Amino acid sequence: MKRTVDLGKDNIFSLVLKLALPSMLAQFVNVLYNIVDRMFIGNIPNIGDIALAGVGVCSPIVTMLTSFGSLIGVGGSVYMATKMGRGDMQKAKEIMYNSFVALLGLSFVLTIVFLFTKGYLLNWFGASSETFVYANRYVTIYTLGAVFAIFSLGMNYFITCQGFAGTAMFSVVIGALTNIVLDYVFVFKLGMEVPGAAWATVISQMLSCCWIMRFIFGKKIKIKVEKQPISAAVISKICKLGFSPFIILATDSIILIILNTVLQYHGGREMGDKLISAATIVQSYMLMISGPLIGITTGTQAIISYNYGAQNRERVMTAVKHIMTLAVSFCAVMFVISRVAPQYFVLLFTQNERAVRLAKWSIQAYTLGIIIMALQYESVDALTALGKTKVSLFLSLFRKFTFVAMTLLLPILFNAQATFYAETVADSVCGLLSFYVFTNILKSLHFYEYSN
Repeated sequence: MKRTVDLGKDNIFSLVLKLALPSMLAQFVNVLYNIVDRMFIGNIPNIGDIALAGVGVCSPIVTMLTSFGSLIGVGGSVYMATKMGRGDMQKAKEIMYNSFVALLGLSFVLTIVFLFTKGYLLNWFGASSETFVYANRYVTIYTLGAVFAIFSLGMNYFITCQGFAGTAMFSVVIGALTNIVLDYVFVFKLGMEVPGAAWATVISQMLSCCWIMRFIFGKKIKIKVEKQPISAAVISKICKLGFSPFIILATDSIILIILNTVLQYHGGREMGDKLISAATIVQSYMLMISGPLIGITTGTQAIISYNYGAQNRERVMTAVKHIMTLAVSFCAVMFVISRVAPQYFVLLFTQNERAVRLAKWSIQAYTLGIIIMALQYESVDALTALGKTKVSLFLSLFRKFTFVAMTLLLPILFNAQATFYAETVADSVCGLLSFYVFTNILKSLHFYEYSN
């Protein structure tokens, strides 16, 4: 197999597989960062369940921090791939360098901001008097190393969009495997508990970052990081193209805040923390679905952007068809697994029989609409690749709004556990709407619309 690909000439089906499969695997392995931490924390003797709830409260901060990596990574890589498709390599180099500088600047600013505001945020996000101490310990350490997470996520998009999907995948694998080993050593062997899991994640992300730095400054990659003029116009364009995926991820933080708050309020003192623990396991399970799905839909964006830039309608249409088929097929498999075997996943986090039953039911309620969810993800990411960021943003925000509305309404109409059906309603309604809007735009698409 070739180490790189030709986005303008290689067979489309082959291209989709060569970019999507490594990207899927990279996202799956990346999910292990969160899941492995939660697995080890959930199995800490005596404090596992309550510590797991504490780490669950941290999830909005972790999601918010990493979402800025997508702001620059997706926006810059889509912009760069389009210029490469048009043969404008000088502009592509300028985009690469400006993205690199923007990521570094954002990383340091965000680290300072979140370190000073974390206490207020955790209380706002639903931390109880019991869970706050564990949440605070974890998020303080994680935020100190956030620069590595943001930079690694952002720059990996530029490696993938130049055809080095295997290299991008390997950068994630390095970190994930290191994280697993260090979690075991720090949490259990050295007895560092929650802080140990956080340090394991930070060190692992630092190793991934070092690998990526070595590659993007090396000789193998076509468009490497080389000093270019800093351009406010270029950075503005990058942010414009990346704003939709950024909002998608950033608003996930708001959703987690609302979900935790609603569960704590309607669950009360007796069930509040238990429901948040179950929600933490459910969110971990959903990462096993949404992570690889994002790998499929964003890992293949370069195919659409490049050929749109090259004005090749046939290759754009063929790529969309194959990507959509792969996304739906993956979610169909995960739907079946969610129906027959979620308890095996839950047992990785807790051995408490009551907690296992609650989390198993919650997963099955949460995942009823995931096949239709695949239509939403590909529709939105393909629209972003085509430069239709306003439409993709609207569709994404409408899904978030629907989820929030159902999260607030269902426990009032029924009970606290009914909150877990909010995801299914949002996935079903908004997935179909997004697919309808996308197909109509695709049919009427005129080329030479993409602005310089």
